Amino acid sequence: MPTAAPISRVNDFVVRFANVNGSGSASANEMFARAVMRMGVPVAPRNIFPSNIQGLPTWYEVRISEAGHLGARGGTDLMVAMNPQTFDRDIAGIEPGGYLFYDSTKPMPPSKFRDDITVIGVPLTAICNREYTDPRQRQLFKNIIYIGVLTALLDMDVKVVEQLIGEQYKGKDKLIEPNIKALHIGRDYAVLNLQYPLSIKLRRANAVGDRIFIEGNSAAGLGAVYGGATVCAWYPITPSSSLADAFTRHCAKFRIDADTKQAKYYFAEIPAVLFNVQRAGPSTGMPTRTQQCDVTSCAYASHGDTKHVLLFPEDPAESFEFSAKAFDLADRLQTPIFVMLDLDIGMNHHLSKPLAWDDSRTYDRGKVMTAAELDAGKEFGRYLDVDGDGIPYRTYPGTHPTKGSFFTRGTSRDRYARYTEEGAPYVDNMQRLVRKFETAKDLVPRPLIANAGKPTKYGVIYYGSTSPAMDEAIHMIEARGHALDRMRVRAFPFHSSVNSFVADHDFVFVVEQNRDAQLRSLIVNECGIDPVRLVPILHYDGTPITARFIAKAIGDHLDKLTVKPMKVAS
Repeated sequence: MPTAAPISRVNDFVVRFANVNGSGSASANEMFARAVMRMGVPVAPRNIFPSNIQGLPTWYEVRISEAGHLGARGGTDLMVAMNPQTFDRDIAGIEPGGYLFYDSTKPMPPSKFRDDITVIGVPLTAICNREYTDPRQRQLFKNIIYIGVLTALLDMDVKVVEQLIGEQYKGKDKLIEPNIKALHIGRDYAVLNLQYPLSIKLRRANAVGDRIFIEGNSAAGLGAVYGGATVCAWYPITPSSSLADAFTRHCAKFRIDADTKQAKYYFAEIPAVLFNVQRAGPSTGMPTRTQQCDVTSCAYASHGDTKHVLLFPEDPAESFEFSAKAFDLADRLQTPIFVMLDLDIGMNHHLSKPLAWDDSRTYDRGKVMTAAELDAGKEFGRYLDVDGDGIPYRTYPGTHPTKGSFFTRGTSRDRYARYTEEGAPYVDNMQRLVRKFETAKDLVPRPLIANAGKPTKYGVIYYGSTSPAMDEAIHMIEARGHALDRMRVRAFPFHSSVNSFVADHDFVFVVEQNRDAQLRSLIVNECGIDPVRLVPILHYDGTPITARFIAKAIGDHLDKLTVKPMKVAS
């Protein structure tokens, strides 16, 4: 018996799979996550894989939470340890009272285990060697066999997994029966040889609702299609490649002429929307790890006094929404728009509200001067600000035979696009860009504010993929006796409510996933905030930020701020 009482929970635990990259485990592990979701229990899976060819370690973590917590929690309750290379490390990550499920074909000395966990050995390799002769089949079916074992250990509905196998191999029907057989080989072994179910188990629930299971990159690619994008250019690199792949796939479905069957999505179009699916840097860094470390470089990209618009979606639903909105903003503001995803959002499946689209919505192409307006005598200057919002009118090529055309280049120019290096026209143009950036503040998605249940002097600002962990951490912080108002920033430039939020609190924590507190720096620079009032909470080891990390970091700060001094004896 383990020295620690076994963890006992229903629909609230973390399962972590440790595998070898290229072993075919990914589809089996994802099938497990989908099966839990099909039972009506929310899941938050995360794929932790190496930036190399097959053979090195990979992990797949599934957080199961009927309460709906979708952020990474930290710690493992059940470790499915299938990689001897990482065995010791994997065992070390198990919570006291947790469970280890491993391949016991090769005997291991007791010193390899911990005395505060429950060890479950199944001779998976021996079973596969007995059942199959082909080496590749042995490896692939081993993954399905351990899923079968888990259906018994966790009291899962095995028919849900059978249904998923049928869906996964639809069109390849000859693979369905062998996979279902392998599933039951594992389940039957557990029923005959193991004590089951464990004290952590699953039961059917109704907590998923109408939410969908989708990757952020796929949602963003679809949003680009709906937003009007017709061309995609990219460098194939993790973690952004799947966004371009998704855009191409969605175009093949939605951008085909019904009559001619010809593609309608390969020709040049400007302005531009850039998707930055952030990973750990600098340089190549950790290509398959997540961070929020490109905020400053995108906000101030290029030399000189330059600023760019950034959008910060929190999940696939907002990735779709902001992707489509970015194309309107790019035309409206006549500038590149950066959609700031990250690997955690982009490459992992998330439970997300359904992607919504208003069919009556029309594209906002901004200030475009027509031939009729030119004939009516309306003055046209490509960089002429006639409305005071910093945004000039533009014309499409060929609008008018004699009016509205212009030639410009990358060097400085005047209001009519004429090249000049004189100081006054340069200053005039630079001030116009400032006005345009001010205009953008009211066009981009505004911050969302959630006030604590009671008045408080403290607040927190966060953004992007930090959101689900923050939503959970706030309850943990409240359990420590602290109240905290929240603001989720959704775009740069910052709306005026950011200044107001900081002004209304003595201290504001800024939670982000990078080393240099980049969002905090932008707030200090752009809003004129005293940096002492903004307390950085930073996580940047490449793993998704957890509720535990946020709650401890902020809770420790608040504990110190609220300690009352002892009275001095008279």
